[in-house]
Amino acid sequence: MNQAPLSQEQVCEEILLSCRSQVCLHLRQFDLGMSRFSYRENEAVPTLATDGKTLFYNPEYLLKQYRATPIPLQRGYVHLLLHCLFDHLFSRRDREESYWNLACDITVESMIDSINLACLRRPQSWLRQETYQFFHQKLPVLTPQGIYRLFAGLGLEEKRYRQLVQEFFVDDHCYWPDPNQNLPAMEQLRQQWQQISQQTQSQMEQLQEQAKDQSGDLLEQLSVAHRRRYDYRAFLKRFCVFQEQMQLDPDGFDYGYYTLGLQLYGNVPLIEPPETKEVKRVHDLVIAIDTSLSCSGELVHAFLEQTYAILKEEDSYFHQVNIHILQCDEAVRQHRAVHSAAQLEEYMAHFTLQGGGGTDFRPVFSYVEQLRGQGELSRLKGLIYFTDGQGTFPTRPTDYETAFVFLRQPGQPDPEVPPWAMKLMIEPEQLLDSQKGETAP
Repeated sequence: MNQAPLSQEQVCEEILLSCRSQVCLHLRQFDLGMSRFSYRENEAVPTLATDGKTLFYNPEYLLKQYRATPIPLQRGYVHLLLHCLFDHLFSRRDREESYWNLACDITVESMIDSINLACLRRPQSWLRQETYQFFHQKLPVLTPQGIYRLFAGLGLEEKRYRQLVQEFFVDDHCYWPDPNQNLPAMEQLRQQWQQISQQTQSQMEQLQEQAKDQSGDLLEQLSVAHRRRYDYRAFLKRFCVFQEQMQLDPDGFDYGYYTLGLQLYGNVPLIEPPETKEVKRVHDLVIAIDTSLSCSGELVHAFLEQTYAILKEEDSYFHQVNIHILQCDEAVRQHRAVHSAAQLEEYMAHFTLQGGGGTDFRPVFSYVEQLRGQGELSRLKGLIYFTDGQGTFPTRPTDYETAFVFLRQPGQPDPEVPPWAMKLMIEPEQLLDSQKGETAP
């Protein structure tokens, strides 16, 4: 009995399943993610596309390319998967769409080109090699955020931009979610892919020794992507103190007695709300900024801007504050005391970097003791030291909270701090992203 011939849709699905099998035969840790996609024909897309749930394909392109060689389709399937694993669909924010798409494509293609597998191998053009070499000189690990930032600083010519788009185009991004829409379904899909990404990393770590050559740069990229996101806002709240303030506290009285008074005596409540409320606010605080050559002015300014954005919130201030900002390298180069939001805003508006030598943490702590002896820091809550970590620590512990906020250096171990100090690691790109209103990846 003759079987009915397969429809075009069935043939295309068989091709995609074959591509998936070829990839997962060597990279079985990808099967969890690749199996998440359903397939759907779409003649409007030139090649492939995805919205994080469905793999859309142009049937004419799929059939023609498979007859020639399946390698571009296998690369395209992995290309789509990596976009999802690395959160590219959901993290554009307010970036210019065309440059963000190109940055994501360059990042993903560089990872695929680093994988030593025949099913994914393709000759690298001169333009592709030159592009990788340029970005690797600027960025220890290629990420869309880092590449996009370099694009913004380069002022890319239109001709060059089109050449790069043509070289790195694999899939259409038309179905990527709109960053202006914060839909519950979109956030749920994002969380699902984050979980798959973490599971993929775990599987790759287990297979790292036996498949090191095959996985290329993927494990390092996943490790960078899954570093714990810092919450500097929550971290800064550790340096707040409780104090009563003159303001109504609606949560501080019993509504039962209040309502009873209104019922019995008209508009005469039995209990008035307390006129003071205990709130948490920043008081005496020292912010030390490492201005050595290894800390760029752009990153220092980004750190201060984020600190300022947190401190200027209403609930972070007394009417008078006492924040001392020190710029320092191997010595204290500048000291500025601010006592109000207006003064802090004025300091930020005219901020210039002072110093640029080596790094030694000890002079700052000696200087703080001098200020305490002079009565300028009578209620010191803590000291926050922003640095790259390359310096000499004091040997004696402080009697106030001390925190070192380090810039994480790719490829280098996190620095150690004395047991009496706190440590927070932040990514330079996350810090710069925070200037655009993003929550740091």
